[in-house]
Amino acid sequence: MAGHSKWANIKHRKGAQDKKRAKQFTRAIKEISVAVKEGGGPDPEANPALRNAISNAKGVNMPKDTIERAIKKASGAEADNFELVTFEGYGPHGIAFFIECTTDNTNRTVASVRSIFSKNGGSLGTNGSLEFLFDRKGVFSIDRKSITSSMEEFELELIEGGATTIEKEEDLIYVYTDFTDFGAMNAKLEELGVEPKNAGLQRIPLNSVELPVKEAAKIIELTEKFEEDDDVQDVYHNLELTDELLEKINKD
Repeated sequence: MAGHSKWANIKHRKGAQDKKRAKQFTRAIKEISVAVKEGGGPDPEANPALRNAISNAKGVNMPKDTIERAIKKASGAEADNFELVTFEGYGPHGIAFFIECTTDNTNRTVASVRSIFSKNGGSLGTNGSLEFLFDRKGVFSIDRKSITSSMEEFELELIEGGATTIEKEEDLIYVYTDFTDFGAMNAKLEELGVEPKNAGLQRIPLNSVELPVKEAAKIIELTEKFEEDDDVQDVYHNLELTDELLEKINKD
């Protein structure tokens, strides 16, 4: 993909425009729950995954008391039993999809994902069949206003922390790391006193497919249908996000 930030930025903008705040909160709470159970407990100081989850919850403007309640519930005896599951398949025009879910009922989630594929000209594949088309990267979005040093000094610190790509936009900086350096970059940003707006592991397509805008818009619509499902946390595809397509998305 020419310019990773097109991928990250479309997700950011869609999130900013999304009026369904309750669904954003639901997904953030699930991320917190999984982080508490699988990341090492309810103390964010000792649980990097929970620190990320809290940061992402703040990124969708979740109130502090809601975050605290979610952590308390996740660490209690009556915590929901969520697990992470992934799905791979093809949408129309041969576009590959990788879908990450957090669910307490795998059968329900499988049926829902399969139904969305089949009703929209796609097909659910077997796990592992398309994973090679995506590279798992650490992705951090940082507000320029949170940077106190010069940009040159800041970039040098990021490179020291494991940054492989740094892409700058008007208000945000996107920092990419290898999967194995995600924790190191988290530590570097903490050392610098910079809290990212969002941080997480994302699947970046190694090669993208360009479609005419009309056909590409159908892929975006399919992506949104997946994202409307409460069990779906993230949706990735290898559609080329051209400037013309992004212009249409931002107008709609």
